[in-house]
Amino acid sequence: MNLKSGRIEGFEQYSQFKSVKEFNTHMEMWLAVKKQEFSKGELVGLKRLVRFSAKVPGVSNAKIGTVLKAINEEYQGNGISRSTFKRMTLKAKELGILTIHETERKNGSQSSNLYSFNRFPQSEPPKAEKLDHPKETNNLLKTNNQENKKRNEAPIELDHTFVSDKIPQTFVQLVKYFFSDAKTIEEYWHMVQIAAFRFDYDQNTEDVLAIAIQSFKQLVRKLKSTKQIVKPIAFFYGILTNKLKELYLDQLPENSYESKPFRYVLGNGEVMYYDWLHTDS
Repeated sequence: MNLKSGRIEGFEQYSQFKSVKEFNTHMEMWLAVKKQEFSKGELVGLKRLVRFSAKVPGVSNAKIGTVLKAINEEYQGNGISRSTFKRMTLKAKELGILTIHETERKNGSQSSNLYSFNRFPQSEPPKAEKLDHPKETNNLLKTNNQENKKRNEAPIELDHTFVSDKIPQTFVQLVKYFFSDAKTIEEYWHMVQIAAFRFDYDQNTEDVLAIAIQSFKQLVRKLKSTKQIVKPIAFFYGILTNKLKELYLDQLPENSYESKPFRYVLGNGEVMYYDWLHTDS
């Protein structure tokens, strides 16, 4: 059964986000790993749809024509086609980024779709095993067999030599002295990718690599001076984004700090503030 069309406020139950900031963060992570799946025109359409999903974080019932008109005006007549926009929504749906609901008017005719953005999937922490106290037994052979089985089932930790060759060796060589396993090193570089995308940088540039190394060194100094850091990788991401933001602002033309990408006016006149979402380039 199709949903009845209506004001966007009536679809708040379809939002998976507590705030626009949380929605932005999840979209940054989605595009950091899925951006290459979309053409340039499709990305323009996706980012514009994201901007139409601010009033109810992650949800939009904007008509395709309305979205295309906004893009066409911003690009001074060089917008994208309706087919490009529809192709984008189908890709986003297949990739798990977007859920599309059809809506209908009171008379039963089809209305604009409801677009609901999904949260970026996080790997769930391992569930705590239920510990049963073993019953007293003299069967030492059975106990030894159980211990051997547990050791055999333990996951094998891969060292830094197994890190993906897409990650700069300079970064790997630094991080390995503090976190030697390949998975952890790759997670730290993934944070670099997300932060670089947030400020529209290619994560493989020398500037981004240099900032990533500086940020990790700063993390290490902090770890050695205090024991209050609960999640080092989150602290690293915070340092990294602050440094990239400084670099981004330094490169903006004079007096353009407010024009983009931080300020956006909704159709009802309400002012919202964004990070990377204000630019479709």
